Amino acid sequence: MMKFEDLLLEAGGFGRFQILILVMLCLPRINLPMHFLLHNFIAATPSHHCAIPHQEAFVNLTMEEVLLISIPRESDGTFSSCEMFSQPQFHLLLNSSLQSENKSIIQRCQHGWVYDHSQLISTISTQWDLVCEQRGLNQATATFFFIGVTMGAVVFGYLSDRFGRKTMLLLSLVCSLVFGMLSAASVSYSMLAITRALTGVALSGVSLIVLPLAMEWVDIQHRTFTGILSSIFWSIGNMLLAMVAYLVREWHWLLVAVTGPCLLSIVCLWWVPESARWLIAKGKVKQAHRHLLRCARMNRRKDFALSPEALTRMATDKKPAGSYFYISLFKTPVLRKISLCSGVVWFGVSFSYYGMSMNLTSFGLNIYLSQFVFGVIEIPAKMIMYVLVNRVGRRQSQAWTLILTGLCIGANIAIPKPLTSLRSVVAIMGKGFSEAAFTTVFLYTSELYPTILRQNGMGYTSFVARLGGALAPLVFLLDEVWRSLPEVTYCSVAVCSGAVAFLLPETLNMCLPEGIEDVEKAQVKVPPETTAPEGMPLQSLLK
Repeated sequence: MMKFEDLLLEAGGFGRFQILILVMLCLPRINLPMHFLLHNFIAATPSHHCAIPHQEAFVNLTMEEVLLISIPRESDGTFSSCEMFSQPQFHLLLNSSLQSENKSIIQRCQHGWVYDHSQLISTISTQWDLVCEQRGLNQATATFFFIGVTMGAVVFGYLSDRFGRKTMLLLSLVCSLVFGMLSAASVSYSMLAITRALTGVALSGVSLIVLPLAMEWVDIQHRTFTGILSSIFWSIGNMLLAMVAYLVREWHWLLVAVTGPCLLSIVCLWWVPESARWLIAKGKVKQAHRHLLRCARMNRRKDFALSPEALTRMATDKKPAGSYFYISLFKTPVLRKISLCSGVVWFGVSFSYYGMSMNLTSFGLNIYLSQFVFGVIEIPAKMIMYVLVNRVGRRQSQAWTLILTGLCIGANIAIPKPLTSLRSVVAIMGKGFSEAAFTTVFLYTSELYPTILRQNGMGYTSFVARLGGALAPLVFLLDEVWRSLPEVTYCSVAVCSGAVAFLLPETLNMCLPEGIEDVEKAQVKVPPETTAPEGMPLQSLLK
């Protein structure tokens, strides 16, 4: 019986029709990281100190002298951000080194804060004073967003299989536009938290659907190219976020700027057809027939002839693989080991990736340059890993990229802060390794699970990854316990999860398992020349 891949080859497996689809779907792909990493800018906290009451009375003092008698100093000599003297300490004007040991004269800020607006005109931190005791709420906005992304993965994953890729992508984009604009119009922290979470739910649909919709229209030989190209669009979005945030320094308008492209994506979706694979699987052969004829016509395949009856036979000949659920991932010994170890690896990959991506201020560069450079370094990292996974193997690549990510984070703990150039180089290397680990984990995991459980396996590991992304911004709060504790945590998780990757079986040049029994018995190695590896699978880049 003819397979869909055969039909697609006859209609043109990769021609003008597929290029049009890729072009139309590149915009939502670029838009994704602009929201996923938006927290770096809308929640950035500029330098601040307690507002000083009756400051106008000190007319004969400079601003530095007013701060000297009003604000205590930290151990590094900088003025405290969260404390003030209960009474002006005029004796410090004579000798600023005479810091009082009497803690009773030091109190928390009583009259609000004064912020440095030279770099950032307005953020949610300055809007609602989410600093000091309220600092946790500031970091929680990113967690609320990723909780929404986690929920959306479950919702849109199910809905796109039931109601179609294009329909759910359209719904996802519309909801992203609505909730994104509502976020920009937020008048309270509660409203922002709720609308950002709902935006995360909606954008999760874009993240889940864009790649499969594109990949289901290209032939096997071009899936690697399509996956890498789509991956690069994510990195371009990273760089564009830095540029847009540099130009728009007010958080309300920045939200509008990164949400607006959703409207253009909705318009572009008009030219994108529904997945013919999905239509055939659902028995909607007339629509599939129409789209395949359009594909052949645009690809100039004049000899392409296909009757709806042939598609009907193809649809009716498909047999359901059976009912499998997430619990099936843990029922047998080898599969259980794979699932537990993969979960740890995915958590470590996502946790370290977003930990580095949301910690732009600690690497010696300003946040705009850091964001841009972090986006640039991802592109060669993707290219290099595409070669390495087929040379040294999946397991070694996965383990060492994670371990090296952790070591780079750990190295920056030891490097003194004044050595900004060295810290920046190490951070950029760590970001490259982190992106390489994220790129590898999609390919590796899709090869570990059998065909009948592959989507369940990817869904489970993606869920664990989202938990890592949700927890990553909260770890920054641990610096109140010890300043380097966040970095130690990211380093430890990355190194430990990299070590766990060594427990997974190698899949390079191995036959893909079809059933659970194939996983439980020893995998059969086939010669490299008889394999046709597809490279990065469609799930790669569902970050």
